[in-house]
Amino acid sequence: MIRITELRLPLDHPEAALRAAVVQRLGLPEHELAEFTVFRRAYDARKKTAIVLIYTVDCRLADGVDEAALLARHAGDAHVRPSPDTRYRLVGEAPAGFYGSGRPRPVVIGFGPCGIFAALVLAQMGLRPIVLERGKTVRERTQDTWGLWRKGVLHPESNVQFGEGGAGTFSDGKLWSQISDPRHLTRKVLTEFVKAGAPEEILYVSKPHIGTFRLVSMVEKIRADIESLGGEIRFQQKVTDLHIEAGQVRGVTLADGTQIDTDHVVLALGHSARDTFTMLHGRGVAMLAKPFSVGFRIEHPQGVIDRARFGAHAGHPLLGAADYKLVHHAKNGRSVYSFCMCPGGTVVAATSEPERVVTNGMSQYSRNERNANAGIVVGISPDDYRQDAGGSGPVSPLDGMAFQRVWESRAYELGGGGYRAPGQLVGDFIAGRHGAAVTRDFGTVLPSYKPGVHLTDLNEPGRESLPPYVLEAIREALPAFERQIRGFSMADAVLTGVETRTSSPLRIPRGPDYQCVNVKGLYPAGEGAGYAGGIMSAGVDGIEVAEALGRHLLQAGAVPA
Repeated sequence: MIRITELRLPLDHPEAALRAAVVQRLGLPEHELAEFTVFRRAYDARKKTAIVLIYTVDCRLADGVDEAALLARHAGDAHVRPSPDTRYRLVGEAPAGFYGSGRPRPVVIGFGPCGIFAALVLAQMGLRPIVLERGKTVRERTQDTWGLWRKGVLHPESNVQFGEGGAGTFSDGKLWSQISDPRHLTRKVLTEFVKAGAPEEILYVSKPHIGTFRLVSMVEKIRADIESLGGEIRFQQKVTDLHIEAGQVRGVTLADGTQIDTDHVVLALGHSARDTFTMLHGRGVAMLAKPFSVGFRIEHPQGVIDRARFGAHAGHPLLGAADYKLVHHAKNGRSVYSFCMCPGGTVVAATSEPERVVTNGMSQYSRNERNANAGIVVGISPDDYRQDAGGSGPVSPLDGMAFQRVWESRAYELGGGGYRAPGQLVGDFIAGRHGAAVTRDFGTVLPSYKPGVHLTDLNEPGRESLPPYVLEAIREALPAFERQIRGFSMADAVLTGVETRTSSPLRIPRGPDYQCVNVKGLYPAGEGAGYAGGIMSAGVDGIEVAEALGRHLLQAGAVPA
C-alpha cells in the first residue's frame, strides 16, 4: 500500500475528482490504481472564501504494477510514502491454565476511558481483570445525572464524574488528541469504538466525535466484550484502602469491608476521586502537586461561530458545526485559553460533591443545539493555590483539591443554592459592572446549564467567583478573542461558573515500567494520575499500562516476590 498525504481539493469537488487527483499525484494510468481508501479527511478554512478539503489516502495498485519502482520515482516527494502498518498486536497471551494455581488476578480501579481500555487489553491477553467501579452502570448513572440536571438532586457516587464510562461519557465525545502516537494506538481505540457501534467516519475525519447518547450503548458493548473474555466488572464497589507490604501492593479493601487480594492494581481513577487520592496519600503513595486551569464556560449562538469560521460556507454538511481553539497571553503573565469546545452543545452540571457547583460541556453526535460553548480557563500553578490557601510552607499534593473546593463552594453560594450556577453577561463582565449595574435578564443567548443559571456579579470584590488574577486575565482575553472570532465578546454572550476540573491537580509519578515509583504492583494511569487529558489520550494510556502489566505477568509466568 502507498500513502498520499496533503491531497487538497475544493470543498464541493465531485466524487470522481478524488480518484482523479490520486492518479495524477502518482503519475499512473487510471487502470493501474486498483483502489484507495480515505485514511483522513480534514479541512483548511483559513481562507473562508476558498475552503479546501485535505485528504490522506492509502492506495493499492493493480496486480503487476511495481510498487517499489513507483515509490522510487517519488523518492523526493515527502507526501508519497509506504502506508504504515496501523494494526494492533497484543504483547502476549496467557497460556491455558494461567490462573489455575490460585494466582491473584489484576485489579483495575475505575471504568472510565482509561480503565475500559486497560481492562479490555488485559482481557484480550487472557489476564481476566477484576474492575472495581464506585459508580453505577452507564444507564443507571444517566438517570441519576438527569436527576441533578432536572431536579437538583445530587447522587455523590453516581453523576457526571463517577460511573461506567467515566466523565468522558457526558462530554462532546471528542476522539482526537495531540499526543505523540508512533505505535498508532489511537487507531486501536477508534477501531474498538467502531466495533462497539460508533460510525465508521471516526476512522477518517480529522476531528471525530461521538456524543453522549451513542457512547452509552458503546460502553455497554465493550463491557460485554471484557466479560466474554473472562474479565469481571463490579459496580458500586468503592475502594477505601490499599494494602501495601514492604513496598508491594497486596490487595484492596472496599467500602463494605470486603478485601480483595491482588499483587497488581491499575489506578484509573479519573481526576475527581478526591477521597481516594486522600487515602493513597495517607498510605504513603508518592504524589506531586501539578498545574491545572480554572475559569468559566462561555456560550454563544452556534451560528455566530459558524459564520466567523466558515463565512458563506457556514452550515455545509462536510464542515458541520464550527469549533475554535484560542489562546491569549495576558499582561499579568497568565495564559488564557479555550478548553473542551463543544459545538452545538450544552453546559452541564458536573459536580460530585454536595453544595458545590462545577460546569463542563457536552454535545450529542448531531451537534445541533442552539449554542456553542467552551471553557475559558486560566493556568495556575501549585504555588498559586498554596498561596491562595494562606499557606507558606511546602506545597502538599492535596492542596489543589482544597483550592478547587473553595471555588466550587463559592459558585454554589453565588448561584443561590439548588446547584444553580452563577453567571454573568459578557458585556457586564468585561466592563466590571457591580451591584445594580449588573444585568439581571438574559438577552439573545439563553444559557443551557441545568438546574439553571443565576445572573450575578462574578467580579464582586470580596466575593469573587475565582481568584482576582484569573478574573483579570479573562477580562483582558475576551476582547482579544474578538479579533479572531467576530462576535466572541458580544455583550449578551453568557459566562457560567465555574470550570475547575480541567485536569487532575496532582500526579502520581511512575517509572519506565509504568509502576508507581515507590509501590511495586501499583500502575497509576489516565487523567487522575496526571497522564492523560481526554478520551483518546486516556484510552491510549490505559492500553500502554495494560501492556506493561501484561509483560510483567507473562514473563515466564512471573509471580511477584
